[in-house]
Amino acid sequence: MSDTATADLSGYSFEKAVAELESIVARLERGDVALDESIAIYERGELLKKHCEALLSAAENRIEKIRLDRAGKPAGAEPLDRE
Repeated sequence: MSDTATADLSGYSFEKAVAELESIVARLERGDVALDESIAIYERGELLKKHCEALLSAAENRIEKIRLDRAGKPAGAEPLDRE
């Protein structure tokens, strides 16, 4: 894998990773990238995809649902149900 593909993503926000991933997809769809570069940016895209999935999973684990009492008033929170 190239240096670009293996660059550390730990500091990337979800939005930054998605923006870079969209850029990679656009370049690959245009088809004007040399084969070697296509492979390298595809590998980078895979890393970005995995990073985004991990960030989404972490966000889902932090979301809580508000629990209501019988009168319909907030009575606390509980973990979001996982399907």
